[in-house]
Amino acid sequence: MAKKTEITVEEKLRALFDLQLIDSRIDKIRDIRGELPLEVEDLEDELAGMNTRLEKLNDGVELVINNVSDKKNQIEESKDLIKKYTKQQDNVRNNREYDSLSKEVEFQTLEIELNEKHIREFKAQIEQKKLVVEETNERLKKRQDHLTHKQGELDEILAETEKEEKALIKKSVDFEKKIEERLIKAYKRIRGNVKNGLAIVAIDRGASGGSFFTIPPQIQMEIAGRKKIITDEHSGRILVDIDLANEEEAKMTKMFSKL
Repeated sequence: MAKKTEITVEEKLRALFDLQLIDSRIDKIRDIRGELPLEVEDLEDELAGMNTRLEKLNDGVELVINNVSDKKNQIEESKDLIKKYTKQQDNVRNNREYDSLSKEVEFQTLEIELNEKHIREFKAQIEQKKLVVEETNERLKKRQDHLTHKQGELDEILAETEKEEKALIKKSVDFEKKIEERLIKAYKRIRGNVKNGLAIVAIDRGASGGSFFTIPPQIQMEIAGRKKIITDEHSGRILVDIDLANEEEAKMTKMFSKL
């Protein structure tokens, strides 16, 4: 059985830096999408809430319209009773019966006046509620148009980036397989702990990319020697020299252009 070839520290650094470039490109694609998926989701929730409110408002209008109808029916009933009592007054036997019927007529007349007052109040409520419904419909349309616009933006970005993102994710998995598990775990841990997801950075003008703390000259020489993996004591990031970084960036840019 052939012995597996041991890769050098420099090869490990190059492989890690390449993986970082792939993952950073995936991060950039997701940054381009940015908050759009959340914005679309929030707008959908907002519209659902507005539609629920609109439904309740329309139910409220319908309820008051039914109240008006009930009051009109009660008025007609009162009018019928007034006719009935007035007719009965023609056949009364004494004043007591006549006065009793007069009181009934008076009561029904007051009922009509009261119901007419309620109808006026209900009609005012209907107008006010209809105004709120109209305003809500206008806001709903504006938010719906905004959602359509944002959804269009998201769909466009997804159409432009989805293919590349899938290809990059596959590349990321493939590149991970080339690196020993211990280093991958360290790389992912560092990526998760730093703000911009950069687990491996180049030294530029004597300072670590990402933390900007000056690296001592002796450490810089060791990093340039590519004989061991060195981390930044301030940020925990793995450090490489700028020449290695530039070489790998040029190589990976060509690869990205073919995706």
